[in-house]
Amino acid sequence: MAMTTGPEFGVRLGRALLRRWPTVVGLLAAVGVLLAGADRMTVGLIVAVATTCYLAAAALRRAWVSWVAIPGSVVAIVLGGSLGQPPMTTLAVVAGVLVVVGLMARASRQVLTAQTAALLAYGALVVTGLAIAPTAGLVVVAGTLVAHAAWDAVHLQRKAVVSASLAEFCIVLDVLVGAAALLVLLAGGGW
Repeated sequence: MAMTTGPEFGVRLGRALLRRWPTVVGLLAAVGVLLAGADRMTVGLIVAVATTCYLAAAALRRAWVSWVAIPGSVVAIVLGGSLGQPPMTTLAVVAGVLVVVGLMARASRQVLTAQTAALLAYGALVVTGLAIAPTAGLVVVAGTLVAHAAWDAVHLQRKAVVSASLAEFCIVLDVLVGAAALLVLLAGGGW
């Protein structure tokens, strides 16, 4: 079988990339994060924003909200910062508001509880990672980010809570950033 080259190859590659656009966007986001330096606060914020996206989609009972929650979380962090609030505190307040909104909107208690429990569990690991020695802390938050990819995979396979495209994007971002941070530490480097 001959290898396809020329314009036909370009068209086929373009179509393949369009079908896998969440993977491409996740890859580009991961590269951006890694070029900027994936310190433990950055990695921890990725976990916090990701879990906030899941909680927002559960609270509002709309999978597409998961994508809107990404820039929404960034706006909340910036606004909180302008008021002197740390990013994690701001996202904790946002999470509290989302739980109340979910209860008022009569979101599925099972789904809302699962997403709230996940946010609290991942959040506890991130807060621990931020509170301990920097190297050990980066291991904890990077490991938490990689573990979150499993949460993404379950939701992608079930096509539940968040949009499948967000879950796919998140798997790529989580695995690449988390694994790269761990590999840099193993190689004796650091951000």
